[in-house]
Amino acid sequence: MKIPRRKIIGRNESGMATLVFIMLLAIMMILVMVESRALFRLHREVKFLEQQQTKRLDATHTNSVAVTKSDSK
Repeated sequence: MKIPRRKIIGRNESGMATLVFIMLLAIMMILVMVESRALFRLHREVKFLEQQQTKRLDATHTNSVAVTKSDSK
């Protein structure tokens, strides 16, 4: 019994398409994870900068009163 060559080629092409699809899906998932980690780090950095700016602005606001000495002789 001979197996037609056309069916074997079709199966190999179908398997290859599935493999390529899975590889692309894996690459996309890796990119999504990397981007989400980068966004998380960026969010933390923005919060840290916001806290620093708030402390800096509060310090300049409370230190804005100037005291002068007057010597009267």
